[in-house]
Amino acid sequence: MKLYRSRHGILAEHAGRVYVLNASSWDHLVTREDLSDYLNRVTGAAQPVETLVPQDLLPPIGSQEVWAAGVTYYRSRNARMEESKGAGGGDFYDRVYHATRPELFFKAMPHRVVGPDAKVAIRDDASWSVPEPELTLFVTPGGKIAGYTIGNDMSSRDIEGENPLYLPQAKVYDRSCALGPCLLIADEPLSAATEIALEIRRGGAAAFSGATTLKEMKRKPEELVEYLYRSNSFPHGSFLLTGTGIVPPDSFTLQLGDEIRITIPPIGTLANVVG
Repeated sequence: MKLYRSRHGILAEHAGRVYVLNASSWDHLVTREDLSDYLNRVTGAAQPVETLVPQDLLPPIGSQEVWAAGVTYYRSRNARMEESKGAGGGDFYDRVYHATRPELFFKAMPHRVVGPDAKVAIRDDASWSVPEPELTLFVTPGGKIAGYTIGNDMSSRDIEGENPLYLPQAKVYDRSCALGPCLLIADEPLSAATEIALEIRRGGAAAFSGATTLKEMKRKPEELVEYLYRSNSFPHGSFLLTGTGIVPPDSFTLQLGDEIRITIPPIGTLANVVG
């Protein structure tokens, strides 16, 4: 089942039909520990509506914090080591890739998050910027993975590469995160064969494309969640981006007007324009 946050309320899509849910708020709905069972009950008694209107969709987030995991794919490990070797920090990324404890960092509060078809940003003081397409977990206050969405962890590679301690500036700024188009509610984990595909279009033509699968991710989602919830509480639940396995070549940087399309088949496509 898919949940959408819309200008006209909260919508659920199930078995080819769309339902308007009678929920007091997004937070009140998604923080239920029995979310999947609850949605099956309420949609069974609800009247379907005609269709979704993509232009009305908002990011599927209420009051949740957004966190992210780094260096969970070998491709990301290599890219981080290469970009930071001049700063002497390259070895850090190899160490964390093999370490027991994962790299976790704060990414965004809701006001820095945009939804489908909204504009993501590149920093004014960055010269090398890329999107990072990531499977994103929705985790309940009790630490249960209740759903999945698509995340774009916009990153300034030159700033992080200059010094790994600059990571918060490279990662955390207004419109540096996109989520959507929906929240896929699923009791079972996604298959390791699930593909993540990225396409960046410039002037109507493909400027870069790439793909990976979840089987390339070194760490299990449950492991990342367990570390995130150590000594941390999330009364509204949380979103956790799980890292990227797709990195454009070093010669590539985003430009204003680029369209970024990230597709994870069970969830859909998250499309944003740089602006």
